[in-house]
Amino acid sequence: MQIAILTFDGFNELDSFIASGILNQMKPKGWKAFITCPSEVVTSMNGVTIHAERPLEFASSADAVLIGSGLKTREIAQTPDLLDRLQINPAHQLIGAQCSGTLLLSKLGLLGNLPACTDLTTKPWVIEAGVRVLDQPFFADGNIATAGGCLASQYLAAWILLRAGTREDAEAALYYVAPVGQKEEYVERAIDTVIEYISNGKSTRSA
Repeated sequence: MQIAILTFDGFNELDSFIASGILNQMKPKGWKAFITCPSEVVTSMNGVTIHAERPLEFASSADAVLIGSGLKTREIAQTPDLLDRLQINPAHQLIGAQCSGTLLLSKLGLLGNLPACTDLTTKPWVIEAGVRVLDQPFFADGNIATAGGCLASQYLAAWILLRAGTREDAEAALYYVAPVGQKEEYVERAIDTVIEYISNGKSTRSA
């Protein structure tokens, strides 16, 4: 399982690093989540500079793609040359977006008529793009998922683990990162948030 975590200049560290940390718990089973960037080096919204593990084009061949958020998302959404490099397709990939990453998902034409989750700052922009925004942390339908709020990255990671792995895989990965003394509660809440949207790869309810 190869996973591209799209990470642009001005990225939110929580979006990229939490998802990467959780999903890479599956490395013993052959999974790998890669920080995937449009340039060799990107700098976060708080000044953390990192090197890309994979170029943006890697997303087209990955089994799953997560689109993180950042300060420059609106600028990216208005840059056709950059968007053209993202050849991703929910027909054969799991695709998730978080916070302002949902705006990119909309600009790529992948949301269709689906409602979506995003953060409060990005909400007006996503609505302006013609998307109905849900007041909840996570939503999925088929191979598309969205999440709202920095710490909602755990839900996107859990969704990929449940879709491409097993419930046991998801529980184990989440248990590892959960706070001591709250592990069972943390894992149960994360699984309960996501599991209702999974039934043979399709949403179990409409929003």
